[in-house]
Amino acid sequence: MNLFNLTGKVAIVTGGSSGIGFGISKGLGQAGAIIAIASRDQAKAADAVKQLSDAGVECYALACDVTSETDVRAMVKTVYDKHGKLNILVNNAGTNIRRRPEVMTHAEWRQVLDTNLDSAFHCSAASHPFLKQSGGGKIITIGSMLSIFGSPWAPAYAASKGAIVQLTKSLATSWAVDNIQVNCLLPGWIDTPLTRKAREEIPGLNEKVLARTPAGRWGSGDDFAGVSVFLSSAASDFITGSSITVDGGFSISML
Repeated sequence: MNLFNLTGKVAIVTGGSSGIGFGISKGLGQAGAIIAIASRDQAKAADAVKQLSDAGVECYALACDVTSETDVRAMVKTVYDKHGKLNILVNNAGTNIRRRPEVMTHAEWRQVLDTNLDSAFHCSAASHPFLKQSGGGKIITIGSMLSIFGSPWAPAYAASKGAIVQLTKSLATSWAVDNIQVNCLLPGWIDTPLTRKAREEIPGLNEKVLARTPAGRWGSGDDFAGVSVFLSSAASDFITGSSITVDGGFSISML
Protein backbone atom coordinates (compact mmCIF):
# COMPACT_ATOMS: atom_id res chain seq x y z
CA MET A 1 0.00 0.00 0.00
CA ASN A 2 1.25 3.48 -0.90
CA LEU A 3 0.53 5.51 2.23
CA PHE A 4 0.94 8.79 0.35
CA ASN A 5 -1.25 8.00 -2.65
CA LEU A 6 -4.12 10.49 -3.03
CA THR A 7 -5.50 9.15 -6.31
CA GLY A 8 -9.21 9.89 -6.58
CA LYS A 9 -9.32 12.05 -3.44
CA VAL A 10 -11.17 15.35 -3.73
CA ALA A 11 -9.58 18.42 -2.13
CA ILE A 12 -10.73 21.99 -1.62
CA VAL A 13 -7.92 24.54 -1.28
CA THR A 14 -8.95 28.07 -0.35
CA GLY A 15 -6.60 30.72 -1.67
CA GLY A 16 -4.98 28.04 -3.78
CA SER A 17 -4.07 30.24 -6.72
CA SER A 18 -0.74 31.61 -5.44
CA GLY A 19 2.01 31.27 -2.86
CA ILE A 20 1.61 28.57 -0.24
CA GLY A 21 -1.84 27.59 -1.51
CA PHE A 22 -0.54 27.05 -5.02
CA GLY A 23 2.32 24.89 -3.73
CA ILE A 24 -0.12 22.81 -1.72
CA SER A 25 -2.51 22.48 -4.66
CA LYS A 26 0.34 21.33 -6.89
CA GLY A 27 1.62 18.83 -4.33
CA LEU A 28 -1.78 17.28 -3.62
CA GLY A 29 -2.62 17.19 -7.30
CA GLN A 30 0.62 15.50 -8.30
CA ALA A 31 -0.09 12.89 -5.59
CA GLY A 32 -3.35 12.14 -7.41
CA ALA A 33 -5.97 14.38 -5.80
CA ILE A 34 -8.57 16.36 -7.72
CA ILE A 35 -8.20 20.02 -6.69
CA ALA A 36 -10.98 22.59 -6.36
CA ILE A 37 -9.47 26.05 -5.88
CA ALA A 38 -11.79 28.43 -4.03
CA SER A 39 -10.96 32.06 -4.78
CA ARG A 40 -12.53 35.51 -5.13
CA ASP A 41 -10.09 36.46 -7.89
CA GLN A 42 -11.28 34.36 -10.82
CA ALA A 43 -8.69 35.66 -13.27
CA LYS A 44 -5.89 34.67 -10.90
CA ALA A 45 -7.57 31.34 -10.22
CA ALA A 46 -7.92 30.64 -13.95
CA ASP A 47 -4.21 31.25 -14.44
CA ALA A 48 -3.42 28.88 -11.56
CA VAL A 49 -5.68 26.20 -13.02
CA LYS A 50 -3.86 26.48 -16.35
CA GLN A 51 -0.46 26.15 -14.70
CA LEU A 52 -1.58 23.20 -12.60
CA SER A 53 -3.26 21.50 -15.57
CA ASP A 54 -0.05 21.89 -17.58
CA ALA A 55 1.73 20.14 -14.68
CA GLY A 56 -0.68 17.19 -14.93
CA VAL A 57 -3.02 18.16 -12.10
CA GLU A 58 -6.77 17.64 -12.41
CA CYS A 59 -8.22 20.87 -11.09
CA TYR A 60 -10.79 23.62 -11.48
CA ALA A 61 -11.70 26.90 -9.80
CA LEU A 62 -14.82 28.02 -7.98
CA ALA A 63 -15.75 31.60 -7.16
CA CYS A 64 -16.11 32.00 -3.41
CA ASP A 65 -15.85 34.78 -0.86
CA VAL A 66 -14.54 32.80 2.10
CA THR A 67 -15.64 35.54 4.52
CA SER A 68 -19.26 34.76 3.58
CA GLU A 69 -20.77 31.74 5.33
CA THR A 70 -23.42 31.53 2.59
CA ASP A 71 -20.78 31.50 -0.17
CA VAL A 72 -18.72 28.91 1.66
CA ARG A 73 -21.60 26.50 2.22
CA ALA A 74 -22.66 26.77 -1.42
CA MET A 75 -19.09 26.21 -2.63
CA VAL A 76 -18.53 23.11 -0.47
CA LYS A 77 -21.86 21.61 -1.52
CA THR A 78 -21.03 22.23 -5.18
CA VAL A 79 -17.79 20.27 -4.84
CA TYR A 80 -19.50 17.42 -2.99
CA ASP A 81 -22.38 17.22 -5.48
CA LYS A 82 -19.94 17.21 -8.40
CA HIS A 83 -17.86 14.29 -7.11
CA GLY A 84 -20.10 12.57 -4.57
CA LYS A 85 -17.36 12.90 -1.96
CA LEU A 86 -15.04 15.31 -0.19
CA ASN A 87 -11.80 14.09 1.36
CA ILE A 88 -9.50 17.04 2.04
CA LEU A 89 -9.93 20.69 3.02
CA VAL A 90 -7.04 23.15 3.12
CA ASN A 91 -7.88 26.43 4.87
CA ASN A 92 -5.23 28.61 3.29
CA ALA A 93 -6.96 31.91 2.45
CA GLY A 94 -5.39 34.79 4.32
CA THR A 95 -4.56 38.48 4.39
CA ASN A 96 -2.71 41.03 6.49
CA ILE A 97 -2.93 44.75 7.18
CA ARG A 98 0.24 46.09 8.73
CA ARG A 99 -0.67 48.59 11.43
CA ARG A 100 0.52 49.18 14.95
CA PRO A 101 -2.28 48.36 17.43
CA GLU A 102 -2.79 51.97 18.49
CA VAL A 103 -3.64 53.06 14.94
CA MET A 104 -5.43 49.97 13.63
CA THR A 105 -9.12 50.58 13.02
CA HIS A 106 -11.88 48.19 13.97
CA ALA A 107 -12.70 47.70 10.27
CA GLU A 108 -9.09 46.70 9.55
CA TRP A 109 -9.07 44.36 12.55
CA ARG A 110 -12.27 42.68 11.39
CA GLN A 111 -11.07 42.35 7.79
CA VAL A 112 -8.04 40.35 8.87
CA LEU A 113 -9.89 38.16 11.36
CA ASP A 114 -12.80 37.55 8.99
CA THR A 115 -10.41 36.38 6.26
CA ASN A 116 -7.91 34.42 8.34
CA LEU A 117 -9.94 32.99 11.21
CA ASP A 118 -13.66 33.14 10.50
CA SER A 119 -13.20 31.69 7.02
CA ALA A 120 -11.35 28.66 8.42
CA PHE A 121 -14.16 28.06 10.87
CA HIS A 122 -16.91 28.42 8.24
CA CYS A 123 -15.11 26.23 5.68
CA SER A 124 -14.42 23.53 8.26
CA ALA A 125 -17.96 23.54 9.64
CA ALA A 126 -19.44 23.43 6.14
CA SER A 127 -17.13 20.58 5.11
CA HIS A 128 -17.62 18.44 8.21
CA PRO A 129 -20.83 16.61 7.17
CA PHE A 130 -19.45 15.86 3.71
CA LEU A 131 -16.10 14.64 5.05
CA LYS A 132 -18.01 12.43 7.49
CA GLN A 133 -20.26 11.06 4.74
CA SER A 134 -17.12 10.29 2.72
CA GLY A 135 -15.83 8.05 5.51
CA GLY A 136 -13.59 10.64 7.13
CA GLY A 137 -10.98 13.03 5.85
CA LYS A 138 -8.30 15.60 6.45
CA ILE A 139 -8.33 19.29 7.27
CA ILE A 140 -5.19 21.41 7.10
CA THR A 141 -5.13 24.90 8.56
CA ILE A 142 -2.43 27.48 7.98
CA GLY A 143 -0.96 29.29 10.96
CA SER A 144 2.20 31.39 10.99
CA MET A 145 5.33 32.24 12.91
CA LEU A 146 2.98 34.79 14.48
CA SER A 147 1.10 31.86 15.98
CA ILE A 148 4.22 31.64 18.17
CA PHE A 149 5.72 35.12 18.27
CA GLY A 150 4.36 38.65 18.59
CA SER A 151 4.73 41.63 16.28
CA PRO A 152 4.20 45.37 16.76
CA TRP A 153 3.00 45.77 13.17
CA ALA A 154 0.58 42.83 12.89
CA PRO A 155 -1.71 42.60 15.94
CA ALA A 156 -4.75 41.35 14.02
CA TYR A 157 -2.72 38.89 11.96
CA ALA A 158 -0.99 37.51 15.06
CA ALA A 159 -4.29 37.21 16.91
CA SER A 160 -5.89 35.38 14.01
CA LYS A 161 -2.99 32.98 13.56
CA GLY A 162 -2.69 32.23 17.27
CA ALA A 163 -6.40 31.47 17.27
CA ILE A 164 -6.00 29.18 14.24
CA VAL A 165 -3.80 26.85 16.32
CA GLN A 166 -6.43 26.63 19.06
CA LEU A 167 -9.25 26.21 16.52
CA THR A 168 -7.27 23.34 14.99
CA LYS A 169 -7.06 21.59 18.35
CA SER A 170 -10.77 22.08 19.03
CA LEU A 171 -11.79 20.75 15.62
CA ALA A 172 -9.40 17.82 16.03
CA THR A 173 -10.89 16.80 19.36
CA SER A 174 -14.44 17.33 18.11
CA TRP A 175 -14.18 15.30 14.93
CA ALA A 176 -11.70 12.52 15.71
CA VAL A 177 -14.72 10.29 16.32
CA ASP A 178 -15.71 10.92 12.68
CA ASN A 179 -12.26 9.84 11.42
CA ILE A 180 -11.38 13.43 10.51
CA GLN A 181 -7.84 14.54 11.32
CA VAL A 182 -7.17 18.26 11.65
CA ASN A 183 -3.62 19.64 11.68
CA CYS A 184 -1.92 22.98 11.28
CA LEU A 185 1.11 24.19 9.33
CA LEU A 186 3.14 27.10 10.67
CA PRO A 187 4.97 28.75 7.77
CA GLY A 188 8.15 30.67 8.40
CA TRP A 189 9.22 33.42 6.04
CA ILE A 190 7.91 32.29 2.68
CA ASP A 191 8.27 34.13 -0.63
CA THR A 192 4.64 35.05 -1.37
CA PRO A 193 2.80 38.17 -2.61
CA LEU A 194 2.09 39.08 1.04
CA THR A 195 5.70 38.85 2.15
CA ARG A 196 6.96 40.66 -0.94
CA LYS A 197 4.81 43.57 0.15
CA ALA A 198 6.20 43.23 3.67
CA ARG A 199 9.74 43.53 2.34
CA GLU A 200 8.74 46.77 0.65
CA GLU A 201 7.17 48.17 3.82
CA ILE A 202 9.67 46.98 6.47
CA PRO A 203 13.27 48.16 5.98
CA GLY A 204 15.89 45.46 6.50
CA LEU A 205 13.37 42.61 6.72
CA ASN A 206 15.03 40.52 4.01
CA GLU A 207 18.44 40.70 5.66
CA LYS A 208 17.04 39.92 9.12
CA VAL A 209 15.13 36.88 7.85
CA LEU A 210 18.15 35.47 6.04
CA ALA A 211 20.40 36.05 9.05
CA ARG A 212 18.07 34.21 11.44
CA THR A 213 17.01 31.33 9.17
CA PRO A 214 19.51 28.42 9.44
CA ALA A 215 18.53 27.22 5.97
CA GLY A 216 19.79 30.58 4.67
CA ARG A 217 16.88 31.28 2.35
CA TRP A 218 13.24 32.25 2.15
CA GLY A 219 10.82 29.37 1.72
CA SER A 220 8.67 28.77 -1.34
CA GLY A 221 5.22 27.38 -1.99
CA ASP A 222 6.84 24.15 -3.16
CA ASP A 223 8.20 23.60 0.36
CA PHE A 224 4.62 22.83 1.46
CA ALA A 225 3.89 20.11 -1.07
CA GLY A 226 5.38 17.14 0.80
CA VAL A 227 4.09 17.95 4.28
CA SER A 228 0.63 18.64 2.87
CA VAL A 229 0.56 15.31 1.08
CA PHE A 230 1.60 13.65 4.34
CA LEU A 231 -1.16 15.37 6.35
CA SER A 232 -3.72 14.57 3.62
CA SER A 233 -2.84 10.91 3.32
CA ALA A 234 -3.23 7.65 5.23
CA ALA A 235 0.33 8.16 6.51
CA SER A 236 -1.02 10.65 9.09
CA ASP A 237 -4.15 8.81 10.22
CA PHE A 238 -3.12 8.86 13.92
CA ILE A 239 -1.90 12.46 13.91
CA THR A 240 -4.41 15.16 14.80
CA GLY A 241 -4.36 18.54 16.52
CA SER A 242 -0.67 19.01 15.74
CA SER A 243 1.15 22.12 14.52
CA ILE A 244 4.16 21.63 12.27
CA THR A 245 6.64 24.41 11.56
CA VAL A 246 7.79 24.79 7.95
CA ASP A 247 10.34 27.52 8.50
CA GLY A 248 13.86 26.43 7.62
CA GLY A 249 14.70 26.49 11.33
CA PHE A 250 13.69 30.13 11.97
CA SER A 251 11.71 29.34 15.13
CA ILE A 252 14.53 27.35 16.74
CA SER A 253 17.30 29.85 16.04
CA MET A 254 18.35 32.47 18.60
CA LEU A 255 20.38 34.52 16.11
